Amino acid sequence: MSLSSASLVGVLRQARERRAPLRGDPRTTAYRLVNGAPDGLPDVTVDVFESLHVVSLYRDFSSEEEEVLLGALDSAWAPPCVYLKRRPREARHLANVARDTLAPEAAVRGGSVESVVALENGWRFLIRPGQGLSVGLYLDMRDTRAWLAGQVRGLTVLNLFSYTCGFGVAAHAGGARRVLNLDASRRVLDWGEENARLNGQPVDRYDYVAGDVFDWLERLARKGETFDVVVADPPSFATTRTSRFSAAKDYASLAEACARVVSPGGRLVACCNLATLAPRRFEAMVAEGVAQAGRRSGGGPGLGPSPVDFPVSEEHPAALKVRVLELA
Repeated sequence: MSLSSASLVGVLRQARERRAPLRGDPRTTAYRLVNGAPDGLPDVTVDVFESLHVVSLYRDFSSEEEEVLLGALDSAWAPPCVYLKRRPREARHLANVARDTLAPEAAVRGGSVESVVALENGWRFLIRPGQGLSVGLYLDMRDTRAWLAGQVRGLTVLNLFSYTCGFGVAAHAGGARRVLNLDASRRVLDWGEENARLNGQPVDRYDYVAGDVFDWLERLARKGETFDVVVADPPSFATTRTSRFSAAKDYASLAEACARVVSPGGRLVACCNLATLAPRRFEAMVAEGVAQAGRRSGGGPGLGPSPVDFPVSEEHPAALKVRVLELA
């Protein structure tokens, strides 16, 4: 790394101080401690879940660079448990064939743990640090989940690409009448059911559906089933047996399919975390899809990651984009 070990320690301590509002919040023990270049550490993020620290590297670091960084973490924070995730550009292609290299199952510092329970706004989430590149909760969505919880009392919610159902937990906590979670993976949906139970929420297996999201959107539209709020938080790239999705190319088609199952007067919460997709282009694609569905839309609030733990700079804007549209 270009920084000396002593300089790294100083940068890491400064990053920790910037998170003081979160570190002092007993209702939130899951947050980002280092957010790359805006925190003075390009190509490095560090996420905290209770005492567990997850370090992600977004370029090929040499073994010497990794050791310097991990040593600086020890000196700056003395974290009791550290897991390492290597995320070069080709990581999504290598995830299955080189998983042990990219995301070692064992901790690189401290004792390994199978799971921890972390808090976000008082909600409990199960984190599994040895389960691959993703450990169970995407922290940049914390503010959006909190917003959703305040909007859905008595309403129906469709949670697409639900992963471990963080939006589902938030919607139930906010008093939603029904939440349908859809994801291609039964494994993460089972994980989502565990999250619901951790929060004392009822679990109906019919509301945790594994399958292709586009197939299910078509099926729901054909049946005339609609929802007051539809949350679409797709991966940047996804492949199932029946479809391929690229956010940069296909978001308009996704927005169109979503708009067809939003109730009159309901809302579409369109999300995208592809850093290379410019906000204006993303918003244009969402608007295009809604129009193709024959729906008129009005503006809603602008949402995104918390500036406390996801600071940005002019050179490094936020990757996450969230657009809320009210559909007539």
